[in-house]
Amino acid sequence: MSDAWAGRNGLTAILITAPELADFTDRWRSVSRSSARPHVSLSELIPPHVTVLIPWVADPDDADVRRLEEAVSTFEPFELSFPTAGEFPGGTAWLKPEPFDKVRSLLFAVYGAFPECPPYGGEFPDPHPHLTISAGSDRGSDVVREASAALAETPAPTTVLTELGLWHEGDDGVWRQFGAVAL
Repeated sequence: MSDAWAGRNGLTAILITAPELADFTDRWRSVSRSSARPHVSLSELIPPHVTVLIPWVADPDDADVRRLEEAVSTFEPFELSFPTAGEFPGGTAWLKPEPFDKVRSLLFAVYGAFPECPPYGGEFPDPHPHLTISAGSDRGSDVVREASAALAETPAPTTVLTELGLWHEGDDGVWRQFGAVAL
């Protein structure tokens, strides 16, 4: 992944946060750093999450929130599990959210509501929903093996998706939630 869009400051995002997974994922996230924000570990940067849309509108207003509410109005809360690990080219290791197709449908509903905000700045036109456990590195395959072994021993905690979080990156590069839209 290039840092052309990710290197910008002050981004906003729509996320499915899964803080329940922190104890499971921090063994990797606490020692992994984003190339765009190398001064802080992933676990300090942002909680475990599945990205719905980044970058989102620069200064979201009430009309943007209403547009998001409308886009997800047909979705009911549902349980998420993370039973398998995988790796993208470039070494980013991740956990796959299940039910995958339902998560993917949610993402595409949001994309349809915000065509002016292509996911990942348009770099990945067909994003694969995932929860990053280790940013791109030459160690990605090792992390996937470790995560797969850990998942076989003790499944990752499940969570119930009841809302989409609205997040903003601060000047320090750390992400903070500023709102939410209920399912």
